[in-house]
Amino acid sequence: MFKVSSRLLFATLVAFGLQANAQIQLASLPDGPGKELVEAACVACHETDIIYSSTGYTHAQWSYLIDGMIDLPDPLRSNILNYLATTFPEKHDRRPKLVDGDNKVTFLEWRVPTRGQRPRDPLMTPDGMIYWAGMYGHLIGRLNPNTGEMTEWRLEPGTYPHSIIDDAEGNIWYTGNHNGTVGKLDPRTGEITVYPMPDPNARDPHTGIFTENGDYWFSLQNSNMIGRLVPDTGEIRLMDTPTRTARPYGVEVDSRGMVWFGYRGAPFIARVDPDSWEITEFATPMPDPESHGGAYYNRRVSIDSHDMVWYVDSGRGYLGRLNPQTGEIKEWLTPNGPKSHPYAIEVVDDIVWLNESEQRPDVLLRFDPQTEQFQSWPIPSGIGVIRNMRRTHDGNLVFHQSSTNTVGLVLIDHESEWEPGPYRP
Repeated sequence: MFKVSSRLLFATLVAFGLQANAQIQLASLPDGPGKELVEAACVACHETDIIYSSTGYTHAQWSYLIDGMIDLPDPLRSNILNYLATTFPEKHDRRPKLVDGDNKVTFLEWRVPTRGQRPRDPLMTPDGMIYWAGMYGHLIGRLNPNTGEMTEWRLEPGTYPHSIIDDAEGNIWYTGNHNGTVGKLDPRTGEITVYPMPDPNARDPHTGIFTENGDYWFSLQNSNMIGRLVPDTGEIRLMDTPTRTARPYGVEVDSRGMVWFGYRGAPFIARVDPDSWEITEFATPMPDPESHGGAYYNRRVSIDSHDMVWYVDSGRGYLGRLNPQTGEIKEWLTPNGPKSHPYAIEVVDDIVWLNESEQRPDVLLRFDPQTEQFQSWPIPSGIGVIRNMRRTHDGNLVFHQSSTNTVGLVLIDHESEWEPGPYRP
């Protein structure tokens, strides 16, 4: 095993931090033993103001969080940990209000191998394997939940894969969020095929999905575009969104083959006819301009068996339902209110699942459209954020916690034969 002296590692961290500081404006941290180490270690991957935006944690929670990001030898690890736990102790201002109910869930979580990769957008394939995108590790990972065995495939540096989806042949498709590509991984051979965007303005493929005929549709958030890739030919067609500030984000397909996009940058849900490319935008309620800077955050959408389109309005704290036939919208305020920041959403057997990402711990919500009642549970390793979750073929949910470097499985309404993940709150 290769070992690095504490002095050499400190010098490396400081040098790395100084180099990054030339490009990133750092938030000043409070003075204290270990401050310089924290600034150097953290800025290598993210701004220090992320520490301020946390709620503060216990010594054990900071330890768990750090170990998912970086492997540090003592005494560096101890010094950094002591500074964080002392300077940013646990606070309770974002503790969630939980809603009781009769339904049962079981959480299972696994920590992924490469530290600091920030796993996201997991899915379960029909063979029961769980795949994820390791965005900051530039990789695609696979977990066998029965054995715990994990495999990781490295992508081109600079890819930053944002989201994945599987096709009918078992290939895993990913969006290259930083290098303007869509890619395909064949897990059987490890072969990777990359499709660059044909337009240099199409910078950031975001989330993709397949229609029944095998075409791959995807959003390009900051480029304000929608795209389609035909796998048989590699042809890519792009279209600007009618609303120039749309920032299209999540995508789903209904039973008629219509493709739906959530807009993160404007108060609309968009429907695309894949044959004519006609785009219809459905207006959603406007936020209070005094709150959240007037921002719109219809990040993700999901569709039930009646083709009702469900969405989360993160900026206003609402769960919403759009009836495409009438244009009618109905909304429900989430239990923790306007600042709860609902983020991920999925429909399983016409029950709606979402999370309140601004709470600590992060909260999983169940919403029954028949009774219009919520029930909620804290995520066991809930110092992270669920940015996406998806139903499995057997009626459960896969999810992730990017900050804690974990992927997970929610077993719905039945007991698990597996042991829960390694984290104990």
